[in-house]
Amino acid sequence: MSIMKISRRKTLAAMAAAMATPWVAAQAKWPARPIRIVVPFGAGGVADLTARAVGQKLSEQIGQSVIIENKPGAGGVSAGDVVRNADADGTTLLLMSNGTAVSAGMFSKLPFDAQKDFAPISLLGTFDIAVVVAENSRFKNLGELLAEAKAKPGKLNIATIAVGSTQNLAAELFKTTAGVDFQVVPFNGTPAVITAMRGGQVDAAVEIVAGMKGQLTSKAVRALATFGEKRSDDLPGVPTASETGGSLKGLHIASWNALAAPAKTPKEIVDRLNAELKKALASPDLKKKLDELSVEPKSSSPEQLASLLASEIKRWSGVIEHAKIPKQ
Repeated sequence: MSIMKISRRKTLAAMAAAMATPWVAAQAKWPARPIRIVVPFGAGGVADLTARAVGQKLSEQIGQSVIIENKPGAGGVSAGDVVRNADADGTTLLLMSNGTAVSAGMFSKLPFDAQKDFAPISLLGTFDIAVVVAENSRFKNLGELLAEAKAKPGKLNIATIAVGSTQNLAAELFKTTAGVDFQVVPFNGTPAVITAMRGGQVDAAVEIVAGMKGQLTSKAVRALATFGEKRSDDLPGVPTASETGGSLKGLHIASWNALAAPAKTPKEIVDRLNAELKKALASPDLKKKLDELSVEPKSSSPEQLASLLASEIKRWSGVIEHAKIPKQ
């Protein structure tokens, strides 16, 4: 090989090394500043507490502060807009949820596209949704409730929180899938749902198990069924709706939380975050904290989260259209 060719190869190698050095240095120092997780819900709810528990563990692992910023608002618009416009350096993240998917079908116009403007990182966990009744309810199981709904179309009242919420749309999907007709009655919050159910103003409710945990533990209310793929760890004696069989076989509905970054975040940073989250979610202490919130820790690849988001957008947009819920 000629001296000229050897010299040229050395020059090219040196150029490549020089180009790589800034990126390698940046990676070695990442994150150079605190990480901010923007949560589209108020403080104290399951999503907020999940973000705080995960953030604390992540902070321990990477040696940098993780700050939770609550930006509640319809459809997560404010939170999503903040993250969409943030620097794509992996230090501003969005807490996504099935609410992110619902918003795509609920709003005629959003300032962002959930599938194009964010880089999925990982799922964080899922939490169960249940059909619940007052302790003194005449319904002893889900089959009895469905039998009455079939015998008296439109007569039963099933409470949920606000129109367009996960619980509200889960009730609509449950009704359609079961092939029955009942009234889905929205209230302005879980306390109002509980009051109406225990007072006999409604026959049952569809609610997230975590929000009913105190009522279930004190036996003020009973769960007839959950909508998960498997029985809830909190309610091992309660069957899934799918176990009822018939048209409900295969009906699985769960609420979920995940993390995403601005769309142009480098893949290397997304992969680093994904690895850190998988490690955090596998740790016994974080598992214990999430279990206390009735959240099942569950990580995913960025690709799996992207697929989940796409399927959830399609699913809930269909439910919204079928229920004739006006777009906002």
